[in-house]
Amino acid sequence: MDYKYLNNMLAEMDKDLSEKGMSRRDAMKLAGISGAGLFMGASNVQAMEKDQLPLKKSGVDAKIVIVGGGLAGISTAKRLTNFIENPDITIIEPEKLSASYQPGQTLVGAGIWDIDDIKENREDYVPDGVKLIPEKVIDFDPTNNQVTTDKGQVVSYDYLVVATGIQHDYERLEGLEEAGRAYSTGDNTRLHKAMGDDTGLCSIWTAEGSAKTWDVMQEYIEKAKNVKEGEEKIKFLFTHPATPIKCGGAPKKIMYLTNSRLKEAGAREGAELHFYPNGGAMFGVPEYHDAIMEQFKREDFKWHFRHNLVRVDKERKIATFDAKWQEKGPYDPIMRDFEVYSKHERKEVPYDFLHITPDAVAPREVAESDLGGASGFVPVNKETLQHVKYMNVFAVGDVASVPMAKTGGSVRKQYKVLVDNIVSQMEGKKLEAKYAGYTVCPLITSIGTVMLAEFDWTVKPTPLVPLDPTVERWIWWLMKVYALKPMTMIGMMKLGQA
Repeated sequence: MDYKYLNNMLAEMDKDLSEKGMSRRDAMKLAGISGAGLFMGASNVQAMEKDQLPLKKSGVDAKIVIVGGGLAGISTAKRLTNFIENPDITIIEPEKLSASYQPGQTLVGAGIWDIDDIKENREDYVPDGVKLIPEKVIDFDPTNNQVTTDKGQVVSYDYLVVATGIQHDYERLEGLEEAGRAYSTGDNTRLHKAMGDDTGLCSIWTAEGSAKTWDVMQEYIEKAKNVKEGEEKIKFLFTHPATPIKCGGAPKKIMYLTNSRLKEAGAREGAELHFYPNGGAMFGVPEYHDAIMEQFKREDFKWHFRHNLVRVDKERKIATFDAKWQEKGPYDPIMRDFEVYSKHERKEVPYDFLHITPDAVAPREVAESDLGGASGFVPVNKETLQHVKYMNVFAVGDVASVPMAKTGGSVRKQYKVLVDNIVSQMEGKKLEAKYAGYTVCPLITSIGTVMLAEFDWTVKPTPLVPLDPTVERWIWWLMKVYALKPMTMIGMMKLGQA
């Protein structure tokens, strides 16, 4: 990260804080952000790194290969260098912008950040002493402890960390088959060409897509602004698919932000906002579901549970959903209950603006390898992150088959556990570090407020700060917009410590 950019962010944060009569230190203390010193000034980073390194590093000797150079892969590599005296670590990652800040794509999609604010070069974050192979792994051979790249290079390892992230599957949608699959960064020309211009289609799940979302949003806000009394309102549709996705709250975040932009433009009366989730709840944690439902009612949003987007007609501007419901059948005297039948049908819904959240899938080279499980993701012990079959293989981040949200907040807890366990295994010790399932979703509810949804395996709110987590707060907005990127890019990727 450019420290000049960081200082500019901190200056903007100080400006907002001063309006509330609060210092940056007090704000970080209230927000409960660990390593708050990161935000006291960029010049302290090197000193912090020296102060927080372990007093004694392990002398273990083994070759570690990390496939994936995003947040999970680079943070893991950096932390390994902190805990191993003479590390032999290789990162294999083909994409130059793999270190880009994906959580910022929502902010780009609403015109709060510019696309350049999230672009980060891979080379700026590869730790000193770590080898980088700028190629793509196309074959995993865990039996022989090696991987093969698209350039034909065979790389052997003693320990493997799979941190490839996920792909966004647009090609499963009828009408968008030519879109293919996409990563958040990289050449996604095929996808954007398939979505087309003047179609009302957009999606924040790629960097360029988030920028296009802002362009499309402005176009339809202007249309809503020009709706006269008695005329049909502009229909804004937002979808949530049938698979686990990266940041489960993001489809709602971009909806909330669209709502804010409509209000700001004086166009809210000319718009209808509809949310179409595949599931039957707004959030897997009941307390957060209830809070979101109240927010939806307050903002006059429409919601349609158990609707999964399956087709897009760009010319007619029709979205087709697989709508599901249950019907009560005849009484069963043996079971002493009524039978229940699951029903579904295709339902066509006209739209003006359609924000698509794609299915999240494991990359084919992972899913179709011996490392992939039934879902395609890498099956690991959910606490130790060790592969269920190959004991020298670990997975971290979105590609790991862990029953928890795929977010940077999850990675922040996972990568520390993974490093502790790899070092322990290398030393012949028991794997005692456990991932407790903690994750966090800063759910943006407007431009200026965020509900900080924290939870773990218990499926209960687990706030780190003693504040009601179902309440939308300005302080969490400041954390989301100003603090989380430095904590992620510096605290995790540069220092391996946050």
